[in-house]
Amino acid sequence: MNNRELSLRDHLQELRRRLLISVIALLAGTVLAFAFWEEAVELLKRPAQEINDGQGVTLIATQVTETLTTSFKLSMAGGAVLAFPVILYQIIRFIAPGLTGGERRALFIFMPAAMLVFVVGVAFGYFVLTPQALPFLLTFGEGVVEPLVRISSLVDVMIRLLFWMGIVFETPLVMLLLAQIGIVNAGAFSRFRRFWLVIAFILAAVITPTFDPVNQILVALPLLVLYELGVLLARLAGRSKRKSTESTNPIS
Repeated sequence: MNNRELSLRDHLQELRRRLLISVIALLAGTVLAFAFWEEAVELLKRPAQEINDGQGVTLIATQVTETLTTSFKLSMAGGAVLAFPVILYQIIRFIAPGLTGGERRALFIFMPAAMLVFVVGVAFGYFVLTPQALPFLLTFGEGVVEPLVRISSLVDVMIRLLFWMGIVFETPLVMLLLAQIGIVNAGAFSRFRRFWLVIAFILAAVITPTFDPVNQILVALPLLVLYELGVLLARLAGRSKRKSTESTNPIS
């Protein structure tokens, strides 16, 4: 009993240490990002540069604290991005001792791959989706109203859109992981394909801040392609598991 309590105490201390390091990394990243929040706003404005004859959008603040609170929100988002590798490493180190050798190797491969795929999704949202979505939103009703865009509104829309694009690009990796650990196989994913077609367009409607069908198709098509890639990866994972089983349990 004493050994068990000591083990639990050590486990909780290790968890506290990992959380403390993660929080410190997040705070340090937030402070660093705050020094460049104006540059970050300019970066988020760039996809809308083609409106107003190439002059872009002029941001306004309608509340006394709006610019300050927006800079904090943007800094925290930037801090999370900067601290993510450190947080990811702490998660891996905390989980790894309780895993088998194969599970540990899979985790060390999956987590960095997930981070890379998230970045690819954000890049797709920034370079492909938002240059189409923002001009549509900002020029809709042109001649009737003149858009005066709040800085908080632009930052909220951009952060939400880029974040969710990064998340949905994780689809193939999640499917691979589920197949690798044996929860779902490639056959089940294939049968679910017709439902995913509907889900992809529903997600596109939720993620895209416009009701423009062109922008929604720009989101739905990558989701369909990513799902097919996930089915392929799940099938490869299933074949790898079967070969591994056959090699460890040869027929006598």
